[in-house]
This record gives sequence, structure tokens and C-alpha cells, in this order.
Amino acid sequence: MTNKKNRSNVDIEWEARTLCSDESCIGVIGPDGRCKECGKAFEGEFTPGPPPPQDMAETEDAVEDAVEDAAEELLEEDPDGAGDSDWASRTLCSDESCIGVIGPDGRCKECGKPLDDEAV
Repeated sequence: MTNKKNRSNVDIEWEARTLCSDESCIGVIGPDGRCKECGKAFEGEFTPGPPPPQDMAETEDAVEDAVEDAAEELLEEDPDGAGDSDWASRTLCSDESCIGVIGPDGRCKECGKPLDDEAV
């Protein structure tokens, strides 16, 4: 069930944003009148929107804390970061422009190239 209060806060923040005046940029204008993405000053008259509601900031802080807690927990469970043994034992495709890994048949799962070029 969606909390109407939180949804309203998101809507308020979304509607209050000012897009960068550079049409090739995806950024929004920050409170300083500059784009947060490219740094370009807004062309035209800029009036900063209202700050995000206080409970929105508290929600963002709570999410950030939860992510940090989860990361710490994962590090405690796997301190060396080795992770799954399948991940550590994978063999990458010999074609450096390919993102695939070698499957049990000795061929890349992405492009089909054999691990050993001589096997062609």
C-alpha cells in the first residue's frame, strides 16, 4: 500500500524542479542556480523552489542508513569480498570487446566464440 503522504512529498519535489536550459543535458537546477549535472548557469530568471519537506529528508536519511547497515552486514559475512565461488571461478571471453563468459561447452555464452581460437 502506498503512503499518500510520501507520494505527495515526491510529487511536490518533482513538480518543483527546474530542468537545465541546455537541452542536451539531463540535469536539474540546484538552489545555487546552476545545473547539478553539467554546472551551467540557468538561462533566464531562476526562482528556487521550496526545499523538500522535512519528512522527505528524514526518509532519505533512513534509506541511506539502511543501505550502509546492509553493506556492513555483507562485509561481516564475506570480509574478503570473494563472494560466490561461481563468480570467482568464471572465465571471461577471449574477445576483449565481448562481455560474455565461457560456458561448460567451452564457448562464450554471449557471442559463441570458443575459449581457444585454435579450436575453431
